[in-house]
Order: sequence, then structure tokens, then C-alpha cells
Amino acid sequence: MPKPLSLTFDPIARADELWTRRWGAVPSMAAITSVMRAQQILLAQVDAVVKPYKLTFARYEALVLLTFSKAGELPLSKIGQRLMVHPTSVTNTVDRLEAAGLVTRRPNPLDGRGVLAAITPKGRDVVERATRDLMAMDFGLVGYDAEGCQELFEMLRPLRIAAGDFEEEAAEAATADVEHDLGHDADHGVERGMEHDVDLHV
Repeated sequence: MPKPLSLTFDPIARADELWTRRWGAVPSMAAITSVMRAQQILLAQVDAVVKPYKLTFARYEALVLLTFSKAGELPLSKIGQRLMVHPTSVTNTVDRLEAAGLVTRRPNPLDGRGVLAAITPKGRDVVERATRDLMAMDFGLVGYDAEGCQELFEMLRPLRIAAGDFEEEAAEAATADVEHDLGHDADHGVERGMEHDVDLHV
């Protein structure tokens, strides 16, 4: 876990005060600095939890994504798209996971130049155990209850939309489809409904 700074003042609040004196009030400066610092704290915390499994949080996310797919495998290009990272980062991540025996690769039969990454039984075991540990520490967000986490998600959503992560109307329609599918399949078993949903949208 990251070592506490144990300062006697809030350095971001202090910087905000000094900034205001020199250039005027700019709330966005204090906000972005807080977000950047929060990212440092959270990443250090979750990386510390998955480190015993020889993972980084980025590698853990890739394993989770593979477990969400019906067949347990996805093209590297789709992994990069879903994790919102550069193809080079995906290649490096899969390289490390393959070396650890957590995934395997094979040519994509639907794309002569493409490659599929598939999670192994060892990978499934590791991701289950790491997930239990991460959930036990609330992914580092111990200062927030469920409502606070939802508010935080909603607060950051406009930033992601403005950056072009996704189209809001399309995302809302997809969410409605998922809710309909899950409700429709409830009488046929939750596991069947979840499998259908994941196959459709991952």
C-alpha cells in the first residue's frame, strides 16, 4: 500500500489558494490535481493487492475482460478497444500474461492477421482469487459507500463523453437492451441470461 504522506495541510488546497492569488480562481485546476492524485493512490493500492498474483491492475483488467466473454477469448484488437488502451500496451499485457501461463494465443480464424487471447484455467483461478481480495478492500474506495461510488461515476461520466469514449444515446440504448435481456431471461435462469448478455455486448 502507498505510504501515507501525513502532511499537516492539504497541498492541493494550498496550491489552489496560491493559484487564485496569482492568476485568479480556477476551480478546474484544483479538481484535475485531485483527480490525478486520486488515480495515483488508487492505482498503488490495487496494484499492491494483485502483486502477490504477479499481476498489475492492467493485467488483471485484461483477465477479467476475458472471463466476461462467452468463449473465454477475444481478439487483441477488441481487448484494446474495451480497455481503452493503445495496441502496444495490449501486446505487452498479453505477453506478460502468456509468460505467466494465464492466457494463451492462437490465430484468429476470422481474421488472417489477427490474434486471439484465451484465458487458461490457471488464469481463471488467479482472477477469481484476486477479485475476492479487491472486493474485500472496495477497490481502494473505502471512503465511499455505494451511493457515493455511483455519484463519483456519474460525476466523471461527462468528462468521458466529451473525450469521445462513447456516444451517450447509444450507451443508454445498450443499457436498456441489457436490462431487457436480463429481465426476459430471469425465468430461464440467471446464469443463462448473463451468458447471453456477455456474448452480445463484450
